[in-house]
Amino acid sequence: MTEPIVPIPHEPAAGETECEHALVHLNEYLDSEMTPQDEVRMRAHVAHCAPCLAELSVEELVKQLVRRSCAERAPETLRIRIRQQLTIMTT
Repeated sequence: MTEPIVPIPHEPAAGETECEHALVHLNEYLDSEMTPQDEVRMRAHVAHCAPCLAELSVEELVKQLVRRSCAERAPETLRIRIRQQLTIMTT
C-alpha cells in the first residue's frame, strides 16, 4: 500500500532560506510529487537562481544515469560466468 503524497510546505521553515528550502525538495520536484502551486514556486526559483539550477541539473543527470543503468542487461557470457562462480562458491 502506498502512502499519500504529502505536499511540501509552501513557505520555507523559520530560519531556512529559499535556496535551502528548494534544495531540500529537489527530488520531490523531479519526481512530480509536488502540488501544482509548489511546482510553480520551484520553477520560478530555479529560473532565477543559478546555484539551485545547477544542483537541479546534477540531480536530473544522476536520476537519468541510474534509470539507464538499471535498464541495461549484462551480456549473456558474463551472466553465465557469474552463475558458475556462484555455484562454485556455494558448493
